[in-house]
Amino acid sequence: MGILKTFALGGVHPEENKLSSHAAIEVLPVPKQVIVPLGQNLGAPSKAIVKKGDKVKVGQLIAEAGGFISANIHSPVSGTVLKIDPAIDSTGYRRPCVFITVEGDEWDENIDKTDTLIPEIALTPEEIVNRIKSAGIVGLGGATFPTSVKLMPPPGKTAEFLIINGVECEPYLTSDHRVMLEKGQEIMVGIQILMKALKVEKAFIGIENNKKDAITYLSELSQSYQGIEVVPLKVQYPQGGEKQLIKAVVNREVPSGKLPIEVGCVVQNVGTALAVYEAVQKNKPLIERVVTVTGKGVKKPSNFLVRIGTPVEQLIEAAEGLPENTGKVISGGPMMGKSLTSLDAPVVKGTSGILIMEKEESGRKTESPCIRCSKCTYVCPMGLEPFLLAKAAKLGKFEMAENEMIMDCIECGSCQYTCPANIPLLDYLRLGKLKVGQAIRNRNKK
Repeated sequence: MGILKTFALGGVHPEENKLSSHAAIEVLPVPKQVIVPLGQNLGAPSKAIVKKGDKVKVGQLIAEAGGFISANIHSPVSGTVLKIDPAIDSTGYRRPCVFITVEGDEWDENIDKTDTLIPEIALTPEEIVNRIKSAGIVGLGGATFPTSVKLMPPPGKTAEFLIINGVECEPYLTSDHRVMLEKGQEIMVGIQILMKALKVEKAFIGIENNKKDAITYLSELSQSYQGIEVVPLKVQYPQGGEKQLIKAVVNREVPSGKLPIEVGCVVQNVGTALAVYEAVQKNKPLIERVVTVTGKGVKKPSNFLVRIGTPVEQLIEAAEGLPENTGKVISGGPMMGKSLTSLDAPVVKGTSGILIMEKEESGRKTESPCIRCSKCTYVCPMGLEPFLLAKAAKLGKFEMAENEMIMDCIECGSCQYTCPANIPLLDYLRLGKLKVGQAIRNRNKK
């Protein structure tokens, strides 16, 4: 296999804990009620087009995109709209949601529910983008950026490479791994669809070397698909970051404040490629996704195919319940995920995993003064000075934080992971980015 590629700057090696990597995807039963948040994508929240008492089918449009960077939302179940009310979501805040009482499982008749592979791509690039947009597809790696927007490069910019993110570098999470093993053919056709939409001849699938079975399987499949190449990568967190993946795979650096298209690249997650296949070839909107449920104390670490809007509690029950010594339940992985305040919070398009952490490993250690060891700077994959940015945010010096490039932070948590003083650097960086982002938007309005 030779020398494995990786990105050049920073990075850490947390314990992998891929406890559910051999757990085949199970279909979770449809819940009695779903809670579908209207804000499930990066950008503007969607606008409900249903009201209390409306009957809906699986796959029916229930909320329209609320702007250019937004996404449609479809009913994940069939039944009756109970109400549209605020409910606690995975952020811990109360946000508008569509509550649907489930009655049977009647699907929109235009959706092809069969497993038959459809390799022929009949649509034009423009039709593909429109189909993806209408299906409400967003990035399933966690960022939830509307996929159709990525497929429409701004004037003067053209894509040269499509890069498929099969890295899944977060500890514990295995949903992408299982999708690659169980839906490889569909992913390959999905990649071809994305290539046609972008008018590119070359696609790379980046997969870390701790998923040798996925590398072998997709490499074999790629022989039958022109222009698709699997790139094995050295295991290094946070290689799943767009800029890190681009550097590792094609050795190009995205300039500060710019998007991947600046260097001729578009990055899509493997789960997104599968969702694109289902949308374009099967007319199926994004109504379900694979979610890992895992943790050292979990009796049955699993990967479930879950309808959007399913309460997290139901996933935990399917993994044989909440362990007695649970300290935190996290949406996502241990590095970038966020603690849930309620198990009633629903699965959304961006939910890649539910991590149940034991009290011993989830508790915060006592913070002590910074010893100027520079470890946080050494591991930062963006070449920033996290200790300085955190201090600026803590003291409210947000102009200084902006000048020191805080908006380049990808919130990977490498700095906090490596800090011997246990300083909550990531918390301060997130606060700083929030405030600086608000200031930038206010300036741009004037």
